[in-house]
Amino acid sequence: MENRFNLIDEPWIPVADIGRVSLKEIFSNPNLRALGGNPVQKIALTKLLLAIAQSAATPQDDDDWKRMGWQGMADKCLSYLHQWHDCFYLYGDKPFLQMPAIRAAEVKSLGVLSPEVSTGNTTVLTETQQERKANDADKAITVIVQMGFGLSGKKTDNSVILTASYQGKQNDKGKPASGKAGIAVGHMGLLHSFWLGDSVAHSVWLNLFTHEDIADLMMYPTLGVAPWEQMPAGEDDDIARALQESLIGRLVPMGKFCLLADGGIHYTDGIAHAGYLEGKADPTASVDFAQKKPKALWVNPDKRPWRELTSLLQFIEQGKTGGVETPQLKRTLKRVCRSTDQFAIWSGGLRVSSNAGEQYASGTDDYVQSEIWLVSELLGSLFLEQIKQEMAQLEAMQKLLWGAVVRYFRQLSDIDKSGSGKAQPFVANQAEKATGTFWQLCERQSQALIDACDSTEEAKLQRLQLRKTFAAYATQVFDQICPNDSARQMDAWAQARPNFSKYLKAD
Repeated sequence: MENRFNLIDEPWIPVADIGRVSLKEIFSNPNLRALGGNPVQKIALTKLLLAIAQSAATPQDDDDWKRMGWQGMADKCLSYLHQWHDCFYLYGDKPFLQMPAIRAAEVKSLGVLSPEVSTGNTTVLTETQQERKANDADKAITVIVQMGFGLSGKKTDNSVILTASYQGKQNDKGKPASGKAGIAVGHMGLLHSFWLGDSVAHSVWLNLFTHEDIADLMMYPTLGVAPWEQMPAGEDDDIARALQESLIGRLVPMGKFCLLADGGIHYTDGIAHAGYLEGKADPTASVDFAQKKPKALWVNPDKRPWRELTSLLQFIEQGKTGGVETPQLKRTLKRVCRSTDQFAIWSGGLRVSSNAGEQYASGTDDYVQSEIWLVSELLGSLFLEQIKQEMAQLEAMQKLLWGAVVRYFRQLSDIDKSGSGKAQPFVANQAEKATGTFWQLCERQSQALIDACDSTEEAKLQRLQLRKTFAAYATQVFDQICPNDSARQMDAWAQARPNFSKYLKAD
């Protein structure tokens, strides 16, 4: 196949408010505000851009990083892309991040790799679940996403093994095993976080690690070589093992070996990376390694990432040890604060379910993302403590609302007269529906709440006004879920209606 569709020149990367752009434009146009696409695509593309920047412009230390600036980094990235231009063709004798040697693997349709697309005997409920014809830009993104976010299951053809005697793709009986979950997904969908700046290139610069940072990363103490510069020949050769130990190898983990074909894609497990239970995780993932068994922050559609802000930033607290850590945030925060007045923390991912080794998005599983803007001069222990207090009060109000809805429905029926204190399924569902709606309403004011968490009198007045708003949300939700049309309903409504006076008076 001829060399064509070069990712450096052709538009394929989705950008908010713009459309598709090329890699060259990413590093040359400062007006590209932020990446587009779904949350998983944003993470995968951010990791690719970081891998390019780390290969082209890794600074020695903080001072070198600041002197270089985002424009200096972008210039180095453009020079690097020019040097390696022939390695970025999507098709040809050396297709980008693809393995021609796996063409013996069964060809799958691109739809089987998208959790939102219904394939096989899966019921199609909406038009968006139907597979559509993919263009070259779509195919490029699919390949990038599969490097770290491929889902586990039988759709992976593991009958093709490139490294002789490699047994990582076989089951106990010596037959091809089901595909493994991408290292950036994990069991249920890992939550990823990184900084956002004024533009895509500026954001890449904010997240760039220095050589000093990499030397202190116990999990990945070496930078490594980008796989497009030196592709592995198999699942467990010297190059593959080097990728397992390097930062570049974690940014572009080659977790699936792919090869685009006329009818779809050849697809098999690639390099097997250690997961968080083995002591390694993506720098953008949040894991508590201080516990006896490491505990990761998972994507939770019922708890949007903005509610995890105190966990993500707890390393700010003086003398704080243990707890959740996100190296991408912790290693870079000080220089980010010194270099820019305002920036954002972006968090997101995809929640997935699994059954018998098969991963899929079902039920309440969904893409999740949050973007919270922060002011450098206010970011500190007092700021974090104020957020903790406000979030704790909101959690307490949610519990009051949940209990009030349960009391209302119990008052209307003879449900649970045993005194066990457990809500019956219908009652519990109504209570969960109420609290879910409450948090959706609160999310509208999440940025305003963060902005009001400083020590000024003006901020204190803003927090008081926000508390009135949040209390009004809770009351509104209760009135929607718990009608008061009949006499019995009115009696139950009056007795169960929550009182938020303590929340409004709390300091």
